[in-house]
Amino acid sequence: MTEKYSYDVVVIGAGGAGLRAAVEARQAGLSVAIICKSLFGKAHTVMAEGGAAAAMGNVNENDGWKVHFRDTMRGGKFLNNWRMAELHAKESPDRIWELESWGALFDRTKEGKISQRNFGGHEYPRLAHVGDRTGLELIRTMQQRIVALQQKDKKEFGDAEKFIKVFSELTITEILKDGNRVSGAYGYWRESGDEVLFESAAVVLATGGVGKSFKITSNSWEGTGDGHALALKAGSALVDMEFVQFHPTGMVWPPSVRGILVTESVRGDGGVLTNSDGRRFMFDYIPEVFKDKYADNEAEADRWYKDQNNNRRPPELLPRDEVARAINSEVKAGRGSPHGGVFLDVSSRLPAEEIKRRLPSMWHQFKELADVDITKEPMEVGPTCRSGGRNAWF
Repeated sequence: MTEKYSYDVVVIGAGGAGLRAAVEARQAGLSVAIICKSLFGKAHTVMAEGGAAAAMGNVNENDGWKVHFRDTMRGGKFLNNWRMAELHAKESPDRIWELESWGALFDRTKEGKISQRNFGGHEYPRLAHVGDRTGLELIRTMQQRIVALQQKDKKEFGDAEKFIKVFSELTITEILKDGNRVSGAYGYWRESGDEVLFESAAVVLATGGVGKSFKITSNSWEGTGDGHALALKAGSALVDMEFVQFHPTGMVWPPSVRGILVTESVRGDGGVLTNSDGRRFMFDYIPEVFKDKYADNEAEADRWYKDQNNNRRPPELLPRDEVARAINSEVKAGRGSPHGGVFLDVSSRLPAEEIKRRLPSMWHQFKELADVDITKEPMEVGPTCRSGGRNAWF
């Protein structure tokens, strides 16, 4: 017998995007069903380790939304949807402050402001962070916000799940339509196979990317492109499907950590990329459009970490696609690591205790999973599929 539910909005996907959509819908007075294919909280958002970009100017007052917008457009080779990039640059500080008001515990500057760190493609320190586990904090905060809304409903209506309910380990296989209008969604419980029908006038797809289509990926088993298939079957047009993001520094060796991302904050905090000859090769791959912003020699690149206003940035902090392209070029030229990557070293740049303080998850993760101590040895890294192909228009 098919279970039936009726909600104003069905949100498919329980990562950061899905939970934020659910919060917005509930705060607008609507009833919401949140569908997760696996367990609540097991979302790819947790892999956003280094931080969230927002031009708050907490570390460098020269930063602002216009600089963020310019960095975004230039990093995207001006193929971006400029209006979306503009909105992102303008509104991201408000979203960070919103998360803080909901309980997110960001790292702080000495003045007590939200700390911000350097990242690839960003001219100024812009990434609000919680060590190197920012994504985990974002998911924790969003989950708690859902619980807070449920507690409020329980107090007011006597039922915590009257207006917002989470359906875990449930797979949606079809978006239902009545003529040209969405009318709901259909799926099944993963444990029993029993069918479930959701009646709804609105369905939000927040199902993540297609990472598991690639051999080396940081995505877990859930990243199989379900949302793309659902949208396509329902008659939507998929756009920008070629824009699959490859993070330049995922582990390639040993096998126990293959595909795990090495957050860009490793490079933002001083980590350098070297080839099999021990040479910092990124200076050879600075595109013409970036040459005014990036150092062409090691001395200036090293000085930048102490004096960012009077030196150009290290080329290790170029946008991700440029770094990934450079790594692939070195590997193809026979100057890669023995296992098809290059070397990323932060051990020679920072004291061991400082690495453990700034990058606690990185240090613990690789020590436990692969017996690689990043305070003493470099990591073997290469481009790794992270996410992508998430746009659908009805």
